Amino acid sequence: MSCAESPCAAAGVRGVQLQRERWERKRRMAGRELVQSEQRYCEQLDLVVTYFVEILKAKGTLRQDIRESIFSSIKSIHLVNQTLLPHLEEGDVGRGFEQFCPHLHFYTTYIDNFQTAKKVLMVQVKKNKAFRRFKKLQESRPEFHKQKLEDLLSLPLQRVQQYMHFLKDLTENTSPDNPEFQQLSSRWYIREGWLKTVPPKGTETKPKMFFLFSDILVQAKPCSAMLPTNGNKFTMQRVYPLRECTVDKVFGHTKSQGGLLSLTFARAKLLLMSCDQEDINDWHRSLCLAIGQLKTRNTAVHRRADLLRTPLRPTPDGQRGRPDSSPTPSRKRPVAREEGAEVGGGPSSTSRPPTAESAAVASKRMKLSDAPTARSQESSGWSCVIL
Repeated sequence: MSCAESPCAAAGVRGVQLQRERWERKRRMAGRELVQSEQRYCEQLDLVVTYFVEILKAKGTLRQDIRESIFSSIKSIHLVNQTLLPHLEEGDVGRGFEQFCPHLHFYTTYIDNFQTAKKVLMVQVKKNKAFRRFKKLQESRPEFHKQKLEDLLSLPLQRVQQYMHFLKDLTENTSPDNPEFQQLSSRWYIREGWLKTVPPKGTETKPKMFFLFSDILVQAKPCSAMLPTNGNKFTMQRVYPLRECTVDKVFGHTKSQGGLLSLTFARAKLLLMSCDQEDINDWHRSLCLAIGQLKTRNTAVHRRADLLRTPLRPTPDGQRGRPDSSPTPSRKRPVAREEGAEVGGGPSSTSRPPTAESAAVASKRMKLSDAPTARSQESSGWSCVIL
């Protein structure tokens, strides 16, 4: 009896092969576009650093504080991207971004300062005749291709968004058994809300803001109201890694009001309380899903929707606010500079979010807090880059 494959089986094998070939073509195309755009981006950053930052510093046309207000961390961004580019050119995209992500705080600083930079630049162009002449002279160089300084200064904001799309395309067209798959996968924002922390010695509970991402839980507190620029911003206090976390309901499974969650990490234990039953149940569900997906590594793009629940808006006294009307959480609050040390050795990639980490601050996607999403590039409130 012949053991030859049936026509249907052969057609199925051929179909799978064709699909893999299509994925590989899309991956190569996305990788090529990423490299070409990164080369151009680095050239443009080099124009700003060489013909503006360095020369202005040497000539003394602008005071140091004015220069820093206009250019912020762009020189550091330039250095970081010069390190990323060789990895991309060699096709080592996963390792390149793995080393690039810890330096995203330079982008966070730049984004936070962008509105100030625009205003200071406008004042100097209007009132500083020497700087106005210098700017016009530099922009007339052939290397600038008629680009204005204002256009070049907005590039880092645009580039962060472009990275999100490139990584999404690369991840969706990379097989899970590819070594780069885990490196290309980034954290994403899940939800946020007020919860009360219960101290171990039984002292008074304290309301804290928590931001849940796919691999970390961030504890934050409101920034000082003494500074007008701190409105609606938070200072990050702790980062709890979820990979080794276990979560249990101490109570809350009954019909009584509210509940208490016990989170156990490698080096810490956290008790979180809410007076709202639905809120604590939703937190429990979101945490369990995030931890479960981390442990099973089952974080394919089509599963990401399982974690995205409309975030509740409970107030510090336990009253639950109105849920967002949008199907996915998009109102991400910026978290300010890190104040405390990390807990459990978890990665800290949120410095005021995500955006943005957030950060959100992705299932194998990058989110800007948010990550973290859909904000204007010029929004001064978007201060998180979460990868």
